[in-house]
Amino acid sequence: MLVRRIARPLLASSFVYGGIDTLRNPQSRVPGAAPVVDQIATTADQQLPVQVPRDVEQYVKINAAAQVAAGSLLALGRLPRLSALVLSASLVPTTLAGHRFWEHDDPKERFGQTAHFLKNLSMLGGLLIAAVDTEGKPSVGYRARRAASRAADSTEKSLERAQKRAAKAQRKAEKQYKKGSR
Repeated sequence: MLVRRIARPLLASSFVYGGIDTLRNPQSRVPGAAPVVDQIATTADQQLPVQVPRDVEQYVKINAAAQVAAGSLLALGRLPRLSALVLSASLVPTTLAGHRFWEHDDPKERFGQTAHFLKNLSMLGGLLIAAVDTEGKPSVGYRARRAASRAADSTEKSLERAQKRAAKAQRKAEKQYKKGSR
């Protein structure tokens, strides 16, 4: 559909541009990402049996690379549902790291960060819609249930035919037995 061919690149453009910019200059994003990475690493250390690395710049680069790769795939219409899901997962820490409006006292700065935070929430909504868009085709779950139902119906019909053939063969054998015993 034409709308998808236009909408996907538009939605992806911000991620590709921002990801490339971050890969070129990750140091500008490190201070904002540090509290988010620290919180995630602390939680992961408590939950996992291994220590999680705390190199903030590396996490920023990984997030940026994921945004460039998934954004490019989404823009090209390749694996659109998966790429939208990856971008959704990438957008949450990006938003929490980059637009912490609740930490600003200056009304103008707070307003700007709030606007960007809400813009990212809107993009998240669009990505979630793109992640579940089946392009008018039935979902994998629906197709699997339908295939299972068809297979069960086919098996049931085959069983009924086999039972009828077995009953017919049994009747024929009984007739021949009665004929032979006379």
